[in-house]
Amino acid sequence: MPFRLRTLPFSARLGATGLVAALALGLVASALHLVNHYEKRDGVPGLTLDDITAAYRGIEAPAPLAAALQRGHPDNLPAAERDALLAWIASDRIAEGYDSLDLGDDAPAEIIARECLSCHSRSASPPADQRAARDLPLDYFDDAKKIAYARSIPPTPREIVLMSMHAHAPTMAMLSIVVGGLALLSAFPRRLIGWLVALSGLALIADLASWLLAREFAAAIYVIVGAGAAYNAATGLLLLLVLAELWRPRSAAEKKAAIA
Repeated sequence: MPFRLRTLPFSARLGATGLVAALALGLVASALHLVNHYEKRDGVPGLTLDDITAAYRGIEAPAPLAAALQRGHPDNLPAAERDALLAWIASDRIAEGYDSLDLGDDAPAEIIARECLSCHSRSASPPADQRAARDLPLDYFDDAKKIAYARSIPPTPREIVLMSMHAHAPTMAMLSIVVGGLALLSAFPRRLIGWLVALSGLALIADLASWLLAREFAAAIYVIVGAGAAYNAATGLLLLLVLAELWRPRSAAEKKAAIA
């Protein structure tokens, strides 16, 4: 009769439950740590794909307002005012120049008030095809500054990425070996366990390798996100199967063998 986790003595199963719970807690804590570590890399609160991109690849992006002006939005903006706004965004005095008295009616605040607030205002009533503009209000400088600055975020230095990989690769691999090994000592279908172990192992190497590949290939950012999610899901499910195995009822043969 093959050994199963549920045949362990009650005290051993109780201790193993604590260890499985500790592994699960570590997995959750690791995920929360990554959120806290990366969520402000792009300068905006909340974890987004830009945060991951900034960490592993870096971001070089023009100011969203400059990009909109350069592609001709709004289409009825006079050329002189468009050039004035572009010059303001390109300057190193964005905050100081926003409502500069020296510029008078040519100050960015005045141009935006004249040309943009009919749509980009909290109190605006834009045409039906422009209603989304209210989601990007420009009533105040605090609104405008969100789209007036270009972003230049260097990636995490390669040496630090390698240092992090040096710590994470063996630790996560050993965790997967332990969890997968425990799951194989359960009575759940071995094909199910095998595919979950395969998923966690392949996802882990794809995630780690993409930390370095992301510098050269933008698509690697999506691999980091997808593989990380797949690894956590597979490992979490394996832990749940181990926990279920520890406390599922023994078969009659197992009970008899335990008494003998």
